[in-house]
Amino acid sequence: MKTPREPGTLDIMRSEVATLPGSPERPNEDWAAAALPASGGGGALVLLDGVTPPAGDVGCVHTVPWFTARLGGTLTELSASRADLTLSEILSLAIRRTAELHADTCDLSHVRTPQATVVLARWDATAVDHLVLSDSVLLLRAPDGAVRAVRDDRLDRIPREALRSHAAADRLRNSEGGFFTAAADPAVAERAVTGRTPLEEVRALAALTDGAARWVERFGAGDWTECAGVLAKEGPAGLIQRVRVLESASAGRWRGKLHDDATAVYVEL
Repeated sequence: MKTPREPGTLDIMRSEVATLPGSPERPNEDWAAAALPASGGGGALVLLDGVTPPAGDVGCVHTVPWFTARLGGTLTELSASRADLTLSEILSLAIRRTAELHADTCDLSHVRTPQATVVLARWDATAVDHLVLSDSVLLLRAPDGAVRAVRDDRLDRIPREALRSHAAADRLRNSEGGFFTAAADPAVAERAVTGRTPLEEVRALAALTDGAARWVERFGAGDWTECAGVLAKEGPAGLIQRVRVLESASAGRWRGKLHDDATAVYVEL
């Protein structure tokens, strides 16, 4: 049994990241990192799920992995070094810096310009801050084992028929009444789901792209509490392997990709 943590103290016990591309023929468009600054006193995690565009013009000469690596790297650096900024401010600044890298070569106003879902979490000796934008998920596990899933459910609230084509989805992307992703507009950071939880109420946290969250959301193999249990026992790689087994066993039953890029970050505090 884990010894209760004294108020105001912080002891990182475990941090793991795992990712697996949906296909060996395609580059992985996810990006993830866990940052534990050498100065101690806290840490951060970053998770991005790059949005795969349909074939055709996207207004940009760069790939989605190019975008997620640069946005993710900037988010990691800022989350670990700028305690004076909120997570929304960090996301806004990271989007602006990334946009500046290719504003001279690309049409950043294009609806399909490279973009990604975002999960950010940052903790210190007193609290855990979080931010979620679009359909990746953050799990917060309490000392008693209860798990809270933090989700941006705007995409879920859109009727499936409204997303039946790429053109229809484009009309709802980053627009009022639709759903939002991190692309080139820093103002989207204000659309994210954010919150703050006292540190004594969090013993572990995890971030999952939708490819890893399929274990719960598509296959119903367990709920979020059981998912957190798999992560604690088998780590992110174990959860992703479980997803791959379920995907292979269900070939032909689902529309879309059989395997998606799947990434998970797990941290115990």
